[in-house]
Amino acid sequence: MAHPQLPTSSPNILQRIGGTSLLALRRIAPEHGGRILLKLENENPTGSMKDRPALAMIQAAEAAGRLEANGTVVEYTGGSTGVSLALVCAVRGYRLHIVSSDAFAREKLDHMRAFGADVDVVPSVDGRMTEQLTLAMIDAARAITERTGGYWTDQLNNEAQLRAYTALGEEIWEQTGGRIDGFVQCVGTAASLRGTGAALRRHHRRITIVAVEPAESPVLSGGRTGAHGIDGVGAGFVVPLWQADTADRIELVSTQEADAMALRLAREEGLFAGTSTGANVVAALRISEQLGPGATIVTVMCDTGMKYLSRRARREGAH
Repeated sequence: MAHPQLPTSSPNILQRIGGTSLLALRRIAPEHGGRILLKLENENPTGSMKDRPALAMIQAAEAAGRLEANGTVVEYTGGSTGVSLALVCAVRGYRLHIVSSDAFAREKLDHMRAFGADVDVVPSVDGRMTEQLTLAMIDAARAITERTGGYWTDQLNNEAQLRAYTALGEEIWEQTGGRIDGFVQCVGTAASLRGTGAALRRHHRRITIVAVEPAESPVLSGGRTGAHGIDGVGAGFVVPLWQADTADRIELVSTQEADAMALRLAREEGLFAGTSTGANVVAALRISEQLGPGATIVTVMCDTGMKYLSRRARREGAH
């Protein structure tokens, strides 16, 4: 006897990527600024916005004939992209080799392994993100690709991600009813800022697009590379997908500011997020004040704070 089709069922978990909610912050708001809306990307299957580009990169490789059935995928990652690729590869039937580091949350490494990924961990200095660490991870991924003959998604250079973030921009435009004055987003690969910003500007050229980078490593702003503790962003050098004309301005947010805001989001809004989300909201508050009352600023809850519990405990223990 055939089972009845449930009205909300999907062929597989990958169909649940995207279509996330948009939520207004209630208590964390500037005294004389506009409203801030948060795109809840933690609603994606792995709890991260990176599910979108991971699926897009794999789909593009399949369409181009670069990834065949039962093939192997390779990537270097601060964690979230690796978890998302691990999900996609588990569903699609690919083997996955990941290069990551102990600079990133342990939960992300465990999550990748749970999906069946092979994970190589590159040691960091004092658990912080630096240019040297990023380059070491890239070199390790290149060596694994050469050894295995696998397909290297190479996220810092992969423009297939832009399509995924164009969809994110279209969702934001529709959910706000076109009432959006600014979009704020941290820069990792720069794909999310470019893709989302381009989609929004196709609808309205006057939307202010704001990039966010770690204050300790302000390379996009023309400063010196440095070490920071904001997961998934601030590679330590100007990433290949970055285009200076994408952003109207760049806001610098320190690791300490990002950590403090992530804690406020949990305790004042009930939103448990990671440090990159904290950095986004710090910058969004500044832009909201600059644009003034009546403005609508959208930023992104990049992922869930469940990915960072061990890191938060370690930092709190250090203080």
